[in-house]
Amino acid sequence: MSELAHSPLILAISSRALFDLDASHEVYEQQGLAAYQQYQISHEDKPLAPGEAFPLVNKLLALNTKLGGERRVEVILLSRNSADTGLRVFNSIQHHGLDISRAAFCGGESPYRYINAFGSHLFLSTHADDVRNALQNGVAAATLVSNQSNTNDDETLRFAFDGDAVLFSDEAERIYKQEGLDAFAASERAAAHEPLSGGPFKAFLAALQHLQAAFPIDRSPIRTALVTARSAPAHERVIRTLRAWNIRLDESIFLGGLEKGEFLRSFRADVFFDDQEIHCQSASSHVATGHVPHGIANE
Repeated sequence: MSELAHSPLILAISSRALFDLDASHEVYEQQGLAAYQQYQISHEDKPLAPGEAFPLVNKLLALNTKLGGERRVEVILLSRNSADTGLRVFNSIQHHGLDISRAAFCGGESPYRYINAFGSHLFLSTHADDVRNALQNGVAAATLVSNQSNTNDDETLRFAFDGDAVLFSDEAERIYKQEGLDAFAASERAAAHEPLSGGPFKAFLAALQHLQAAFPIDRSPIRTALVTARSAPAHERVIRTLRAWNIRLDESIFLGGLEKGEFLRSFRADVFFDDQEIHCQSASSHVATGHVPHGIANE
C-alpha cells in the first residue's frame, strides 16, 4: 500500500490530444506525408495551441508543485510523429512550460505498444484504434471527443466517471441491453451484496485515490464523481462494490436516465469518461469527454 501510494500516477497522451494539430493534419490529409513533414519542420519554432486535453494535463502537473516539487504525477507523450517532425511538439511543450520529458515518437506507427512499458495508468488519444488496443492491453484509455465547452479555471481537478463498463464491468449492462430494465432491476436487487467486477478504469481510479491521499482530505485539489444512469434500487450494489474495493468517490450522482450534461457542468468536471457514444456526444457540449470503447455498447 505505501509503495503504491508513493508511485507516480502516469498519464500517456497523444500529441493530437495535447495540442491542436488540426491544421497540420489537414496538410497531411490533402497533400500527403512529405508535405506534412515539411510543414512541421518549417513551423517547428511556432508553438502549437492547446488541444482538448491541455487543461487537464496542466492541472495534473500542477499537483507536483502543490506537493513541494515531489514528482507524484508524470505525463508521457506518445506520438505517431517521427522525432524529426515531433520537434515542434517538444518545442511547444517547452513554450507552454509543461514538465514533460519522456516521449515515444513512432514514425507513423501506433504508439500504444509503449503504454505498458512506461507504466501508464491512463491513455488519452484522438485515435480510436490506439485507444481500443490500449484497453485490450489492460490500460484505462479513452478517445477524446471534441467539445466547445468553456475551460474550467477552478484550481480543483475534477474527474467524473460513468459506472457500468467504465469503473465496473459490463455484466449488469448486458442484462439491461439483452433483457430490459425490469430484468436489470431484479438482477441488481438480487445481487446487491455481490460486488461488481472491475471495469477498465478501476485501476486508474485506485491510483488517483492514492494520489488524493497525499493531500489533507478537507483540502484536496482532486475531486472524483460517479455520474450514472442508475437509480434506486440499483444504487445499492454500486455503493457496496466501492466499499468492497476500499475506494472512495467524493460524489455519486444517480440520475435514473436523466441527461448527464447539466450535472457534469454543475460538478465542473475537467473530464468525463463514458462507454456510450450517445452520452459522450451529449456530455461533450458541457465538459471535455472521453469515450471508452468497452463493453456491450461497443460490440
